[in-house]
Amino acid sequence: MTRFIPFALVVVCPLSMANAVEITAHRGASHLAPENTLAAVNLAWQLGADSVEIDIFRTVDGKIVAIHDQDTRRTAGVKLKVTDTPLDRLRKLDVGRWKGQGWAGQQIPTLEEILTTIPDGKRLLIEIKCGKEVMPELHRILAASGKSPEQVAVIAFDHHVLLAAKKAMPKLHVQWVVGTLPERDRLTRNIRVTVQEVIASCRHGRFDGLSVRRDSEIDEDFVQQFHDAGLELHVWTVNSPEEAKKLVSLGVDAITTDRPGYMCKHLGRE
Repeated sequence: MTRFIPFALVVVCPLSMANAVEITAHRGASHLAPENTLAAVNLAWQLGADSVEIDIFRTVDGKIVAIHDQDTRRTAGVKLKVTDTPLDRLRKLDVGRWKGQGWAGQQIPTLEEILTTIPDGKRLLIEIKCGKEVMPELHRILAASGKSPEQVAVIAFDHHVLLAAKKAMPKLHVQWVVGTLPERDRLTRNIRVTVQEVIASCRHGRFDGLSVRRDSEIDEDFVQQFHDAGLELHVWTVNSPEEAKKLVSLGVDAITTDRPGYMCKHLGRE
């Protein structure tokens, strides 16, 4: 009788492909450090991330700060709506302690502070979580930062915010963040929004790339359609090395992860 030995399917990606994919640290090295803080951003650079993604809001006094939520309750334990609060009040909050006592004392950083951390050859992805009202101050800060267009990108779910960003800063890399593609009806599973329609919207807006959820129907044809349109394809948020290796083998341009060091290690990037 022949004995069949079960085996696990292992996805192997060549080192050259793994080196080509951009590893983006989601809110910094957010698995280990408190998200959207200088500690998380600097740790991500130390762990080998090619880029760092942060979220921004505009305060009531017109400053730009890094925070994901509309209010501070989850990360600071005190509920203040960011857009209704001045910077000096927000800076008094501790947004590190919730992640562990060793992170106590971390403040909500300004965009200017985070921009100064970007090493040569790396880039910052700035996700706009508020509206178009942030654009004049964002333009001013980026112009004064001394960073090249290659070191900064603006991303957002809001298509209209990205149109405003591209109009204000035509040389800036602009990337549209979406959910699962193709978008399907939850009940019938019929396609509501096709890949081709999203690509057409990107080209109309003169966007430079698209970021899709990891549960999108990604195969070689999916990736090739974006590349044929001259668009970068990013995938969020991937924390499984095997999933990352598969995406690398399919030719995606970037993988967003909470664990940049872990991902670099398993992709042979150390």
